[in-house]
Amino acid sequence: MGRAEIARATGLSTQAVSNIIANLLSDGLIVEGGRRAAARGQPPVQYGLNPDGGYAVGIEVRPDAIFTAVLDLSGQVVATSRDVLVEQDINGVTDAVRNAKLAILKDVGIPETKLLGAGLVMPGPFGRTGLSGTSSMLSVFDDISLNDWFSEALGLRVVVENDANASAVAERVSGVAKGFESFAYLYFGSGLGLGIVENGGLVSGALGNAGEIGHIPVLADGRKVSLESKLSRLSVQAHLAKAGLETTSTDDLSRLFAEENEHLLSWLDQALEPFSNAITIIENILDPETIVLGGAMPDLVLDYLIENASLAELSVSERQERIHPRLLRGTTGRMTGTLGAAALVLNRTFTPRISATA
Repeated sequence: MGRAEIARATGLSTQAVSNIIANLLSDGLIVEGGRRAAARGQPPVQYGLNPDGGYAVGIEVRPDAIFTAVLDLSGQVVATSRDVLVEQDINGVTDAVRNAKLAILKDVGIPETKLLGAGLVMPGPFGRTGLSGTSSMLSVFDDISLNDWFSEALGLRVVVENDANASAVAERVSGVAKGFESFAYLYFGSGLGLGIVENGGLVSGALGNAGEIGHIPVLADGRKVSLESKLSRLSVQAHLAKAGLETTSTDDLSRLFAEENEHLLSWLDQALEPFSNAITIIENILDPETIVLGGAMPDLVLDYLIENASLAELSVSERQERIHPRLLRGTTGRMTGTLGAAALVLNRTFTPRISATA
C-alpha cells in the first residue's frame, strides 16, 4: 500500500503515516515495494513487510521432546527442529528449551537482536487443578509463573499458551480461519484440547485452562470415561495396539487408512458418536462461526470424522443463513503446535492490545 491508502485505512493523517513509515523503514521492518501506476501524476511508492525485519521463535514442550520453529515477519517457516527431552524436571526442561532456541538460531544465522519474542506451548492444564496428574501434562511447573520463568530463562519476552490455543491463533493468522472473528479449534494432540477465539482474541479462562474438553465425561460401554479416551491420538494408538499394530506417527495412521485397515476403521466408527456429541456441546455453548479440526492427526482421518459426523439439528449452528460449513479441517502435522507458538508472537506484534489506564 501507499501512504495515502494507509492514511485512509487507518484514519491517520498523511503526515502521521509518513512519520511512522520513516521509523519502520529505519528499523528495517518494512521495505519500499516499487511504484504502482496511477491515473495521473507521480505514481505512489508502495510499502510492504520486510520478511527479514524480524523473527518469531516457537517452542513446544512435550513430555518426551522439544520442537522448535522460526517464522519470519511474513509468517513463512524459516527452520524447524526436534530434540529429545531427557530430563523432565524444572532445570532439565528449562535447559532443553534454552539450548533448542540457541541451536536453531545458530543454524539459520539469525541474531537474537532480530527476535520479536518467543511463543512457548506446553500441554495443559496449568497449575494445580482437579486434572493434575493426567498423562499429557508436565506437573513440575505447577507452582511457577510460566511467562516470567521462561522470559528470564530465554532473555526475551515469552508468551506461554497451551497447544490448542496456540494452534487456534495460527489458524486465524494464516489458515482456514483467517477472517473469522469467533470460532472454535478442536486440537488433536496426545489428548484433546479446544482453542476458543471470540472477537478475534483468545478465551483463556481464569488461569489459562479454558477449553479442556478432552476431560468432559462421555458414556461408553455403559460407563463414564473422558472424551479424549475415545477421541485422541493416544486413544487410536491404544486401540490399534490391542490388535498388535504399533503406530508412532501420523504417517503410520495415514498408511493404515489408505489400506482401509479394519482396526483403524473400527476405532473411527466408535469415535463418531462421542465426536458428534462434543460438536453439539461446543456449538451450543460457544455459538462459533465454525469449528476447525487440526493437530497431530492425518488429514484423511479428520476428513472422515467431518464427513461422517452426525451434526445435531438441535443446535444454534443449524441455521439456513450459514455462510461457512459447521466443520472445517485446518492445519495438521506434528509441528502444528510449534508453528502455533511462533504465530502467537506474530499475532501479538500485529494486533497490540492498548488498555485504558486511570
